[in-house]
Amino acid sequence: MHLEDYGLVGDLNTAALVSRDGSIDWLCLPRFDSAACFAALLGTPANGRWLLAPAEPARRTTQRYRDNTLILETEFETDSGVVRITDFMPPADDRHDIVRVVETLRGRVPLRMELIVRFDYGESVPWVHRVDHATHYVVGPNALLLHTDVATEGRDLATCADFTLAAGERREFVLVWFPSHEQPPAAIGSRDALAATERFWHEWSARCTYEGEWRDAVVRSLITLKALTYLPTGGIVAAPTTSLPEQLGGVRNWDYRFCWLRDATFTLFSLMEAGYRDEAAAFTNWLQRAVAGDPGQLQMLYGVAGERSLPELELSHLCGYENSRPVRIGNAAARQFQLDVYGEIIDATHFKRHLGLATSDDAWHVQRHLINFVAQHWQEPDEGIWEVRGPRRHFTHSKVMAWVALDRGIKSLEQFQLDGELDRWRDARDRVHHEVCTRGYDSTHGVFTQFYGSEQLDSSLLMLPLVGFLPINDPRIVRTIEAIQRDLITDGLVRRYHTATSTHVDGLPPGEGAFLPCSFWLVDCLALLGRRDEAVALFNRLLSLRSPLGLLSEEYDTHARRLTGNYPQAFSHVALINSAQNLFAASHPAEERGSQPRYRRLHHR
Repeated sequence: MHLEDYGLVGDLNTAALVSRDGSIDWLCLPRFDSAACFAALLGTPANGRWLLAPAEPARRTTQRYRDNTLILETEFETDSGVVRITDFMPPADDRHDIVRVVETLRGRVPLRMELIVRFDYGESVPWVHRVDHATHYVVGPNALLLHTDVATEGRDLATCADFTLAAGERREFVLVWFPSHEQPPAAIGSRDALAATERFWHEWSARCTYEGEWRDAVVRSLITLKALTYLPTGGIVAAPTTSLPEQLGGVRNWDYRFCWLRDATFTLFSLMEAGYRDEAAAFTNWLQRAVAGDPGQLQMLYGVAGERSLPELELSHLCGYENSRPVRIGNAAARQFQLDVYGEIIDATHFKRHLGLATSDDAWHVQRHLINFVAQHWQEPDEGIWEVRGPRRHFTHSKVMAWVALDRGIKSLEQFQLDGELDRWRDARDRVHHEVCTRGYDSTHGVFTQFYGSEQLDSSLLMLPLVGFLPINDPRIVRTIEAIQRDLITDGLVRRYHTATSTHVDGLPPGEGAFLPCSFWLVDCLALLGRRDEAVALFNRLLSLRSPLGLLSEEYDTHARRLTGNYPQAFSHVALINSAQNLFAASHPAEERGSQPRYRRLHHR
């Protein structure tokens, strides 16, 4: 099953992937980063799934979301008639239900249900027994309860049902997770839960302030970002999946079910600009708790509640998505030093002040320590934005983001009368700028490079004008953009860098798809250059790569013409939202835009 064939449902604690054939192939409970109880996505059906579908072949299958919601509807047309399956997870922070409703719209259709529960990423078979007309599944601390009025039976360590529905008939299946040492929660009513879930998403979507072109795409991306938010703490995960490969059959398979500071702050920008200030407040509170303490101990990623220990392990019992091994859980990047993250944090918090959102003295105290850390350590090499597993380097993008941290710190002092080391920060900012323009610049070819002393390009350099490091019309910036267009584009899409010649840089075998956020960054640069027609053409091309449900992964395989990497990916949806806003701003005067910002990162300088 291609990634494009999966829809997402979630309850703001975790999320599930539902295929076009009616199978839930991925679900971690009770949190995004919990061990999966359905892991067929990375293995086989024997590793856990929940199938609900016609018992006869479908002539046609369609999937759609109910307008502006995360309620997924899948329709199957068979020789016997038409059935619709509605999947959703009611948003809540005190229980975890996944609801499946099947109804026949026309004819009389035979159906089948097969529930294979396998805790611990598809490895542990549960103890199954009946409890008050429900089926109870238990392994260690985890328990599930299946409520349905359809007769079920056990077959080959699975719970199965065969039944037929005539037009107008419907049946409901509700699976609820709870700690195995507690009493099972009461069953919910699916009709009331569906109405409440639809109302929740309609009300949330209606808060979007973006009124420009591509509104439908923007709202769908915003809903996806909201679905990746962990409600109890405000943390935002990079993706709900692990180990979906950047190249089919390759080894670049990573666990993204954590809160990357970089990805989350990018998400924060998009939510704030679209009017979602409650989410911005919740995330910044999470951020303050997570990064508090010694700034030298700042991690690049945390668990959804701020956990720091995220050891990376390989699961040998899973064959991997389309045999892409290894399957990894945890992420060793948590122990890396990535200088750019400090810039992202300070930029986001400065933007929050610019919007007039409340910030505390404690928050500035933490930020001031982070800026001082950058002023002291910006000359050190790091693993960079791409989290290389080779030696640390003086990556140009990392130094530029150190400049951003210092620059936004200075602006915070100047614009909001905060206290800080103004002279020291100004001196460090000037030195960073001078060094990047000399050591990060290849004067022979007239372009900026991936790291000091390198001749290689890197698409992260597209951020230089977007963060205000140099004007968009600076000849060095123009030449760098043109060089990236010439050397890092495949089939019209942008790659991060040449992995075939960068093994000594990232420490991994070559091979990955085009990186979708970088392609959106090129859209932004073209718009800034006044080349709007080119920018719009590329933006529309990127929109065409979305799944039929409007979802994007991290990368795109231009040869196989498929989405690759973890899915759906917050970074890609953030970039889509930003580019839509920037294109709209580029062609509409301020009085027409109303409250719409000019550029995501330039308008608040």
